[in-house]
Amino acid sequence: MNRYLYFTVFMSGMTTLAIELSASRLIGSVFGTSNLVWASIIGLILIYLSLGYFLGGRWADRLPYSRTMYLILAWGAFTSGLVPLISKPVLRLAANAFDQLEIGILFGSFSVVLILFIIPVTLLGTVTPFAIRIAITNPEQAGRVSGRIYAVSTIGSFVGTFLPVLIFIPLIGTYQTFMLFSETLILVGLIGLWKVEGWRIAIRWIWMPIIIALLALSTGSGSIKNSTGQIYENESAYNYIQVLQVGEYRYLRLNEGQGIHSMWHPTQINFDGPWKQFLVAPFFNPSGYEPESVQSMAIIGLAAGTSARQATEVFGPIKIDGFEIDHEIIEVGRKYFGMDMPNLNAIARDGRIGLQLSKQRYSIIGVDAYRPPYIPWHLTTMEFFQIVRDHLLEDGTVVINVGRSPTDRRLIDGLAATMQTIFPSIYIMDVPGTFNSIIYATVQPSTIENLYGNLLYLYTRYDVHPLLLQAIEVAVANQQPVHPASQVFTDDLAPIEWITNRMVLNFILRGDLEELE
Repeated sequence: MNRYLYFTVFMSGMTTLAIELSASRLIGSVFGTSNLVWASIIGLILIYLSLGYFLGGRWADRLPYSRTMYLILAWGAFTSGLVPLISKPVLRLAANAFDQLEIGILFGSFSVVLILFIIPVTLLGTVTPFAIRIAITNPEQAGRVSGRIYAVSTIGSFVGTFLPVLIFIPLIGTYQTFMLFSETLILVGLIGLWKVEGWRIAIRWIWMPIIIALLALSTGSGSIKNSTGQIYENESAYNYIQVLQVGEYRYLRLNEGQGIHSMWHPTQINFDGPWKQFLVAPFFNPSGYEPESVQSMAIIGLAAGTSARQATEVFGPIKIDGFEIDHEIIEVGRKYFGMDMPNLNAIARDGRIGLQLSKQRYSIIGVDAYRPPYIPWHLTTMEFFQIVRDHLLEDGTVVINVGRSPTDRRLIDGLAATMQTIFPSIYIMDVPGTFNSIIYATVQPSTIENLYGNLLYLYTRYDVHPLLLQAIEVAVANQQPVHPASQVFTDDLAPIEWITNRMVLNFILRGDLEELE
């Protein structure tokens, strides 16, 4: 019997972590994957577990019976399977509120969804103290038995950390993942009940797995969002992916959908936004720089290939290595965004690792790896920019897309200060009509007059693509000063999340959201 008890503890630990990871995906598709969201999920799950440990200990002392434990386990599993179904209308309301920037509805929905987890997680939290109470038959072995049960539960949690994210969510979706773990754990509880009480008792609760199975079959995963113009959605190991069709334009949105990561049009190549500003980077070199001098490009944060398509249009079929950590986004780019250029090598790998392993050197390295509202911290440090410098040609340039608020430029200033430790010349421009700024850095010392001179030179050529001229004109018209910053980001200390969190909170508290409506 003890073997099955340990198996039960293993499955309970696995399911608890699976719920936590699946909850992040359930909530992340609407509220994003910021550190604030993660902290809320992890913090409340821990509180619910603590409540379960406390109640479970008292409960086990009063009713130290295996039957009680297996019934609690079955109810915890059953209610966890109901969470995605109950939360679906709330999340749809929140998704619409996010599109409309209705903050009150947004935070209210977020709170409701998190509260939904209190019953299943608290019930599952009671299992470990119950199992310890049942397993201890000799007080002299209390420490050994407790340690063994906690070890088995932790190993189950370890397995539950990877199964949802790497296998089940990409394969069957978040909703069905919840129901799969729910169904499995219910069966574990009912089998345990059968072992200790017989099938006549266990059969009384057979309606639990039947209801979950019927709900899974009848509802399926369904659409997560119902945004206007939605033509595709999917969940990968990294993101919730959504493609919208508005007229002839297509937009790639990820997770909470507050950023457009790529755009496509069957006949247009000129889009407002940060993408075309990457084309400006090499023209900080001395006047007379030819577009034909651009030999190659690397893009960290390829998404669905808007920057790569524009670079190919302007510079011709130059070699482009595009690093995109999410393989599913690459496939979406090929299917919906015309990302089929023969000169583009799309690489499904983390950008820093991919660049570090590359044997190529490039004319341009572009960094556009935002996962709103954060830029990955490991793409902001001195050590990273040294890797970038080592992979640039002698006339090479790096360009990075950075977010800001109307009044907070600390992230821009910190990145510029960090890049100045590696590159001799830094330039900043604000993208009109957005909260994006572009930072440029050159391998060789340069001046802003180089950009002016190159623009005048390109006016004299009849064969220059108008997209390039417009991008340089926008860069010239929207130049910003480079301010000193007190902190340089390193691999040891890069408080990107802290800076971004304060920027977002200040943005909300100042009432800037209302100004946007």
